[in-house]
Amino acid sequence: MVSLVVLVLAAPLQLEELAPGVEYGTTPWIEKASIGDGLLHVVRVDPKKVELRVGLASREGVKNRTAGEWADGLGLMVAINAGMFETDYRSNVGYLRSDTHLNNARWNKYQSALAFGPGSASMVDLDAPDAKKRLEPVPTVIQNLRLIRAGGINVWKPAARKWSEAAVAADEQGRILFLFCRSPLSMKEFGDKLLALPLRITHAMHVEGGPEASLSIRAGAQRIDLSGSYETGFNENDGNAAQWPLPNVIGVLQREP
Repeated sequence: MVSLVVLVLAAPLQLEELAPGVEYGTTPWIEKASIGDGLLHVVRVDPKKVELRVGLASREGVKNRTAGEWADGLGLMVAINAGMFETDYRSNVGYLRSDTHLNNARWNKYQSALAFGPGSASMVDLDAPDAKKRLEPVPTVIQNLRLIRAGGINVWKPAARKWSEAAVAADEQGRILFLFCRSPLSMKEFGDKLLALPLRITHAMHVEGGPEASLSIRAGAQRIDLSGSYETGFNENDGNAAQWPLPNVIGVLQREP
């Protein structure tokens, strides 16, 4: 029995194609997790084959929705938090612009941005030379807290605080990854474990932690709604069983022929 458990925990991450440009898989990530199931969920998308878009309550004129409700309402194959939000329950904590709609016009000190338009997507370190200037012509730009900077370098130091995690990353091939782990980790631990996987991650950003962290999938035979729970100093338990309403999500649409 012990040998079987070791083999399962050592199993490599394998991603299954759910639709053209959308792959999904899980890997046992945290051995003997005391909170949550220890799994990392990975959705990898190719922006050349799918369309990335945002769902914004401030633009759509709707009430906040769970990630699953956003996916169902907008026909998204995947939906994840766009980022942490302000106390107005509408505005992203960092800068967020989509086409002519400004959800938050103010840049803060966070150093990571996801930028995308038709057929392309990238993650940018905002402390790189002329980074914001280079983002001006890109249709959608979302600023968030940086986890991993260019070259696959974890920017965090060890810390006691930990939480369920939703994150967005980019790999060497320019693909975008949506990541979710219910079992709590510190930022340093999450980044180190992510870089140890054979995903060739170059950048990553934190988009939410604790019970608000969410990931929904509506592709292939998968209909999945994941929610976080634990967050140091806020919700130190595994009791949350449902997704919380969100004002903003990043989603994936099937590209029109």
